[in-house]
Amino acid sequence: MEILLVLGVLVVAFRYAQLREQRERVGLLSAQLRPYEIEKRMERLIEAYLRAAGEPDSERSEPIWQTLVDVENAIERELGQLADDVRKVWGESMRVSRWPVHVPQATRFFPSIGFDFRALVALHARGLSAALRDEGGLSRRDRAFRVTAELMLFQHSCHWFCRSKSVADARLLIAHKTPYAQVLDAVTPQTRAAYKALIQPAQA
Repeated sequence: MEILLVLGVLVVAFRYAQLREQRERVGLLSAQLRPYEIEKRMERLIEAYLRAAGEPDSERSEPIWQTLVDVENAIERELGQLADDVRKVWGESMRVSRWPVHVPQATRFFPSIGFDFRALVALHARGLSAALRDEGGLSRRDRAFRVTAELMLFQHSCHWFCRSKSVADARLLIAHKTPYAQVLDAVTPQTRAAYKALIQPAQA
């Protein structure tokens, strides 16, 4: 009975510390995102992409594609500015744990299991710019699909920073009906290679 009581107290203490740290991370990231409309513009862009790509009449879809240029430019600009902003934040608070479950203070006591969220945001900013430039000459639909994947991966990274990778995977699947692996396969090869190099632990 005493063992069960001790275990119960430990579980409650762990959960309390976990929730408190997650709230701090949500607050930190929200403060960085507050000056921008990245999420709002992202939702608008993805919805418009789907509408334009699903329109069989090119004369009707053309105006939709044209109206999205300003939105694309605005998201690219704001994500680049966000990358500059987070680079100024204290490094230890920006560490992300590779563990699938959020463990309080994990990156502080085990630095090797973490990576820098600031570098991740900069990576997403570069990846979005590359996808928008479309140096591979993709069709409009394929370009829209790639840009959408870049934005979804950025959103996944934000959820990973605030909660954990397992939570980010689940939210991606619920919100967009798309698994994490599929999103990663759809971004530019440069983004995918740089992303994997950053999030995977260094080889001994």
